[in-house]
Amino acid sequence: MELQAGDKAPDFKTTDQDGNVVSLKDFKGKKVALYFYPEDDTQVCTVQACNLRDNYDELKKHGITILGVSPNDQKSHKKFEQKFKLPFPLLVDEDLKLANKYGVWAEKVLYGNRHMGIVRSTFLIDEKGKIHSIVKRALSKIHTQQILKGFGMA
Repeated sequence: MELQAGDKAPDFKTTDQDGNVVSLKDFKGKKVALYFYPEDDTQVCTVQACNLRDNYDELKKHGITILGVSPNDQKSHKKFEQKFKLPFPLLVDEDLKLANKYGVWAEKVLYGNRHMGIVRSTFLIDEKGKIHSIVKRALSKIHTQQILKGFGMA
């Protein structure tokens, strides 16, 4: 069943690029933008991450915590974070548990070829752990604006 606004956000426990254990419960009382992206250090994913980095102070000013998620491992996330000076956690989802819980591991079509992959999506989670809204088509160059608009702040 597809997640929708108003649903309780599925909890998770995983590690970030520094090996810290991260759980959604850790962010109770805070707004969270949980964004799923396909792969570290690829063109579109880098533009998206850098858009969030460049607007990080604005997001923090509105009380929004950013959490990135991809199937890459901790070492890949660490390199990506360091190369682009990303100020937010990148969560490891090698086993695709998070992607499957949030319904973003799905069939995609690229140049007529079908394959499974991460559907670039962002779940905006409110202070009570409920999904406030979902950015189903995250646009890398304006992702911050989509997040602010999704939370009703733009």
